[in-house]
Amino acid sequence: MTEEERRALDTVARRTGRSLSSLIRDAVELVYGSERSCDDDVAAMRLAFGSWSDHDLDGAAWVDQLRSGARLESDRP
Repeated sequence: MTEEERRALDTVARRTGRSLSSLIRDAVELVYGSERSCDDDVAAMRLAFGSWSDHDLDGAAWVDQLRSGARLESDRP
């Protein structure tokens, strides 16, 4: 996600009181929701299987690292 996209989401989140996750879920549903099928979901899972194997951190540790706020330090006023 670009900095401009992130700022746009932050602006809408502040204005509406909604979370970024909620805004993103709605956007994904709006763009892709009506075209998805179970077969599409299974195909996506098969493609993604094993894609994390080359990372040193497990998924939970990676999310914790992202949530630390360090990646957003430059976005703060």
